[in-house]
Amino acid sequence: MSHEEKALSYFEDKFQCSQAVLAAYADELGLTEEQALKVAFCFNSGMRKGEVCGACSGALMVLGMLYGQAEKNDFDSRTRANKMTERFLNRFRELNGSYICNDILGCDITTSEGVEYARSHELFTTVCKDMVALAVRILEEIIE
Repeated sequence: MSHEEKALSYFEDKFQCSQAVLAAYADELGLTEEQALKVAFCFNSGMRKGEVCGACSGALMVLGMLYGQAEKNDFDSRTRANKMTERFLNRFRELNGSYICNDILGCDITTSEGVEYARSHELFTTVCKDMVALAVRILEEIIE
């Protein structure tokens, strides 16, 4: 099963966008499924504030785990990971128009009216599913 298929399977099993993306890579990152799902949980819905899309946050966690700085004097890893972060977010915005959750959904999910609008228009199940798939496709481009 591909990473995209895994991520979509998690999403269809009612896990959040951020969880779906990180959990799809858990094995390769040395994380258990439970660890990945818990670590990524609080990043869904733009950290519950409609900010950076949770699928993007999950993808950035993957990049951090693969390439991030772990030693205080390892500035090469820091530089590489920062470049990958910028590359990911720029590509996501290029293909999608934004990486901000409220912009993507077209409503303000920090308000009850915005959440109701998103639910009644099934945005959390349709648009968010597409964002999970897009985030993984971009990750695959970068990782290769």
